[in-house]
Amino acid sequence: MEIIQAHLVGEIIQTNSAEAHSLQKKSHFGEFNRGKIQYSYPEALHLLHKKKIEILDGKNQSIDFDTLMNKLRKFDKKISIKFAVFKDLRDKGYIPKTALKFGADFRVYDKGFGPGEEHARWVVFVDSETKSFTWQDFSAKNRVAHSTKKKLLLAIVDEESDVTYYEVDWIKI
Repeated sequence: MEIIQAHLVGEIIQTNSAEAHSLQKKSHFGEFNRGKIQYSYPEALHLLHKKKIEILDGKNQSIDFDTLMNKLRKFDKKISIKFAVFKDLRDKGYIPKTALKFGADFRVYDKGFGPGEEHARWVVFVDSETKSFTWQDFSAKNRVAHSTKKKLLLAIVDEESDVTYYEVDWIKI
């Protein structure tokens, strides 16, 4: 497969290459938007890390991984830890997609399934191990998962970018 060439335009990373359309159909990277494939920040970073994409800036200069990460931090302060979780989930065979409409970081599809094929299994909230949250925060996250009929997955990233997951589910006793 040829390397996909994408462009960073403002806050958006997109392409209209045939390779991108093929990869989207096969592996669910990116979303169709007005005839182009648009990538979430973690998706773009993952593809760049795997050397499957080249991202060009407004001057048609190639952007390396560290430069892109620094640019994206201006738009998303949690991008480093979101990338760590995205990469870990993808490496394990899951399909993470953005979950902005749920107020979460990701929705995650089980192995072998993607959007449109099955409902997401988890709604994921990502945070650093150094950050704490209240019982009210926990309750709100749990309610989001319950109201969307998904399991809550808390992804906690340590200083070495290792991820620990905590799955929360409602039970009736």
